Amino acid sequence: MGLKFMEHILILTHDPDATRDWFCTNLGFRSGYHPEFGFPVHWLYIGEQDVVHIGKARHSAHQDTYLRTPSDKDGEDYSAAGAPGSGRIDHVCFNCEGIDEFVERLTRNGVVFNERKAHNSDLYQLFMREPINGIKVELNFSAEEAVRAGRVASWTSTGDNSAATTETR
Repeated sequence: MGLKFMEHILILTHDPDATRDWFCTNLGFRSGYHPEFGFPVHWLYIGEQDVVHIGKARHSAHQDTYLRTPSDKDGEDYSAAGAPGSGRIDHVCFNCEGIDEFVERLTRNGVVFNERKAHNSDLYQLFMREPINGIKVELNFSAEEAVRAGRVASWTSTGDNSAATTETR
């Protein structure tokens, strides 16, 4: 049996509330129920599925022990200490629909993004960086939806297409 779908990611951050607020305000997640772990967390939902978990980096020894894996080495910092651009995650990607609504919301909120047409695929992508932790966010839409919406990619499989559109909206 193979992989079925991504269950969730955990972001350990220096500012859990701002991280939650950014994902909810700009991407439309809903903050919701989570079990009690003995340390504070936020769970963000798409529909009924929790997909982004957020916690405070280095909150407590209990949290560090709970999140530890058997192969972790003593003295190594696996939490990334909430440092922006830590490199622990390059980007997270979400499959989406409603490109016009996303573009309007991101533009209204001053989120800088660029638009890409994935190499000879049926994907049209918006890329941005979440400013609290420096995590790159990719939103994938069907290319057909993007064409219907009149979107023009600033990057394509042949490179920069900025003459056709601007990278910041």
